Amino acid sequence: MPGAYRTWFISLFALRSREGVDASTLLHEIQDPTIPVTPQSGLDVDRRIEGIRSAVNAYQGRAMEQTQTSHNGVGATPGAQRRVLVVEDDATIVDAIAARLRAEGFLVQTAVDGPAAVDAAEAWQPDLMVLDVMLPGFDGLEVCRRVQAQRPVPVLMLTARDDETDMLVGLGVGADDYMTKPFSMRELAARVHVLLRRVERAALAAVTPRSGILRLGELEIDHAQRRVRVRGDDVHLTPTEFDLLVCLANTPRAVLSREQLLAEVWDWADASGTRTVDSHIKALRRKIGAERIRTVHGVGYALETPAP
Repeated sequence: MPGAYRTWFISLFALRSREGVDASTLLHEIQDPTIPVTPQSGLDVDRRIEGIRSAVNAYQGRAMEQTQTSHNGVGATPGAQRRVLVVEDDATIVDAIAARLRAEGFLVQTAVDGPAAVDAAEAWQPDLMVLDVMLPGFDGLEVCRRVQAQRPVPVLMLTARDDETDMLVGLGVGADDYMTKPFSMRELAARVHVLLRRVERAALAAVTPRSGILRLGELEIDHAQRRVRVRGDDVHLTPTEFDLLVCLANTPRAVLSREQLLAEVWDWADASGTRTVDSHIKALRRKIGAERIRTVHGVGYALETPAP
């Protein structure tokens, strides 16, 4: 949905909603020429309506935040309440996730298909996305690509298939973590908190960066710019992959257990996410070279460096 059209529609809806007019009725009233209202185009209409509703929800959410701020008599505090966009086409699951995250103190908006998710992300500018892989319209991988092209957003991917290939593809398009269904709402909320803490740490590191560039043979890690080069060529890493590489590089050739990596990179205190470590290691190997990370079976991983 074009930005100008969305902005105009939201403004109009804000006025007409007081008269009891919903988004679907208003869409037909204005007779958008880009949407032929025919029985064959019903699915497209539904998707467009859902996209507009997501934008309207974003508008109303911002208005509510502004109202709460004015009632409190204080200025807005960046990061006081984090925004989470939940994208899931199963109504039971999306309602459960939204309820749990709201109980944790997050501001939550939802979307049920790919186009609606991209529109909502552009309109609402969430701090994090919980994103299902299988969506109508276009899938979660395409949503992740389009949203990350606009601005970097931490993404927790949900998948119904326990397939490592799917997980690696998700990590490759910019997802930071994934969970396989079924999952506990407690663990999902914990992972959301962890991802946001890591974003805060990265922001702090950008303000007070470590000086210098770490060179380990043909591998070069620039902490200040959070950039990695192999043989002089830039390698694009996700924030999680960069943090994982730095953790291994801090003690080159030393073996770090999966539990140690979970604690250092993900802030997890238990071993429930060891497969997450394995999948991120595989994604990292594909980018910097498989020979640079050694597996010690039953223990963990080590970053290989040239002999002194």
